[in-house]
Amino acid sequence: MRYLIFILVLFATSCNTDVKLQSGPMVGYSELTEVQVWVQSKFNANMSIRYWKKGSPDSSWTSASIKTTEKEGFTAKFRAENLDPGTEYEFIVLQNGREVELDYNCKFTTQELWHYRKDPEAFRLALGSCVYVNEEEFDRPGKGYGGDYQVFESIRSSNPDLMLWLGDNTYYREADAFTWNGLLHRNTHTRSLKEMQPLLASTNNYAIWDDHDFGLNDAVGTWIYKDKAKEAFKLFWANPSFGNSELEGITSNFYFNDVQFYLLDNRWFRTPKYDSSRRKMLGKTQMEWLISELKASKSQYKFIAVGGQMLSSAMVYENFSNFPEERNYLLRRLSEENISGVVFLTGDRHHSEFSVLELANGEKVYDFTVSPLTSSVSNVADKEQNAHRLEGSLIQSRGFGLIDVSGPFGKRSLNFQLLDSDGQKLWEQSISPTEDN
Repeated sequence: MRYLIFILVLFATSCNTDVKLQSGPMVGYSELTEVQVWVQSKFNANMSIRYWKKGSPDSSWTSASIKTTEKEGFTAKFRAENLDPGTEYEFIVLQNGREVELDYNCKFTTQELWHYRKDPEAFRLALGSCVYVNEEEFDRPGKGYGGDYQVFESIRSSNPDLMLWLGDNTYYREADAFTWNGLLHRNTHTRSLKEMQPLLASTNNYAIWDDHDFGLNDAVGTWIYKDKAKEAFKLFWANPSFGNSELEGITSNFYFNDVQFYLLDNRWFRTPKYDSSRRKMLGKTQMEWLISELKASKSQYKFIAVGGQMLSSAMVYENFSNFPEERNYLLRRLSEENISGVVFLTGDRHHSEFSVLELANGEKVYDFTVSPLTSSVSNVADKEQNAHRLEGSLIQSRGFGLIDVSGPFGKRSLNFQLLDSDGQKLWEQSISPTEDN
């Protein structure tokens, strides 16, 4: 009921205006000939999108219509199919046959067919974690936990080719986590942030979760409502997949140009902290899937997105170092299988830093932690003893990260940046082909 009242109030305030969305549109995954677009209406409506090659609106295509329902949060996902590779398209959203008026441009671009033809294009990845949007009625008393929402406008201004949301992409409150209505309300409230909309509508968005968008703080695999949490996650994100018949949770995998991405689930299989006899974070099934996929990968770089830090040696909070048996197993297998070019992309910690660890075989593994986007900042990170932290990389402020991938195929270079909420560069580090091993 609370979710429906929230929608109706927002609708009432805009009933004297032209057709409006609740949130979005959001561009999801992109492949060579297909892109997915997500939208959320304010009420039951027949939704569709019309799209065309940039500059050619007279020659357009219209998707099949989808009727949004209260049960599914008034959300809909459309597949733009049979597209041309490496092509930019513009699009509009139609609600009950009428164009939705937006004050920002909507576009998507298919991936380029570079294989066996030429070097892959350079591309830019934006990333971050921990998105808290204040709602005083349901927040803890005192100063608001969220802020600096202009960070999403700064990310948009950096012109990324894709945005990777690294978990805690919303924060379930006590009033949210135990009901379907509450899950829909919280996701809708966060996704409706005005500053976020232009970013969502102009770049590819991929996401993983962490504890706060899985359940309540530090929720683990025993969380009784995790099936409902997964349903809500699938409604509000447009990843290419969400697990499979053998791998539960939200694990996924995709290529962007020549880089292979692995979206891991660090909640579904996680055991309670007190269960020291079988302590797991990723779980055996997901771990073996990951190692198998990494062994088969032909990519120079493998980007592995995980909700919490993987390489930090500090045994604090929810770091992977609290699972020493599983952590040592993964690092040992990476070395034994001679898997190179592994870059963990992590969030959760409310500070940012860059960690480097050398494996037994001499290969280097990296962990780029980026946090928070809008949540409050940790004031204790500088006291943590992370033996693998690159000197000067610790940042204790809100902001986001960028990774630029450039260079010829097989000899790609990476440039990492940390920026504040206004887009000012705070730290930078590059890795050349000769330095990644």
